[in-house]
Amino acid sequence: MIFGTVLRAVASALVALKLRGNETDSLRLAVLFRWLLLRLPTILIFLLPVITQAQQSTAQVEKLFASGVQALKDGRLEEAEKTFQQVLQQSGKAPFVHHNLGIIYQQKNEQEKAVTQFREAIRLQPDFGEARLLIGHSLLALGKNAEAVRELEQAAKLLPKQPQARIQLAKAYERTNNWFGVVEQLRGLRDLEPASAEYAYQLGKAYNQLSEWSYQQIIRVNSGAARLYQTLGQNYLLQGKYELAILEYQRAINADPKLPELHLALALIFLEQKKFAAAQTEIELELKLVPESKTALAVKQKILAAKG
Repeated sequence: MIFGTVLRAVASALVALKLRGNETDSLRLAVLFRWLLLRLPTILIFLLPVITQAQQSTAQVEKLFASGVQALKDGRLEEAEKTFQQVLQQSGKAPFVHHNLGIIYQQKNEQEKAVTQFREAIRLQPDFGEARLLIGHSLLALGKNAEAVRELEQAAKLLPKQPQARIQLAKAYERTNNWFGVVEQLRGLRDLEPASAEYAYQLGKAYNQLSEWSYQQIIRVNSGAARLYQTLGQNYLLQGKYELAILEYQRAINADPKLPELHLALALIFLEQKKFAAAQTEIELELKLVPESKTALAVKQKILAAKG
């Protein structure tokens, strides 16, 4: 194999020189090429022990690596660690070996050491998605949330069908109060496993957290915003406290008379209370704001039908 590579290189050089028209250099290379061919058996005799030794060394390293993997699977962490360190000493840098060492340190809860090993695996192989996923886990354990987000975002791109990548990224987004990101990742999980009740539950929980976060942001930006009163009205409505809900919706209308959905909500409340005249007044006001609203038109038909 080695000699064949040399011959191909010489032949390529010979062709290149001929194309350039350098006859002197071309002749010299031709002589060298013939010399190599004549002495091929002798050269192979000298190379054979070197090649055999390299093959044996590779086989020994592979066997050593396999024993380390088995020790890791069996939970013999100290033995696995020593074995993988020996593999590195004998074979040099290898991303999978550093990755496995990172797993060992994670299981021993030595997260800083784990991060060091995963970083080396990623340096050697930047598209190593599993290493980015596990380093994200260790960084979260260390409270390095911003770094964890960066690594886990890369992991999710490299492992788009791996649920754990999205789960860990959602956790990192939650730690950094990025509730839009949390919802996005949990929706992705639902797409991967539509029948999962757990993912549906977590997505609903995330939507509630996003709603609460949005509510707090409205208060921070403008404590008298119409949307704030609207949110309060919706909460009272869910609790069945209709009078308080009506009061908050009316406050929202006073804050922003042109905001859609407010008169619609009041119309529905009055319809539920069988206050048909009030309901019709509110739905007409809603239709003045959004005359094309199919929802408002449907509610108007319900009110008219209920009035008889």
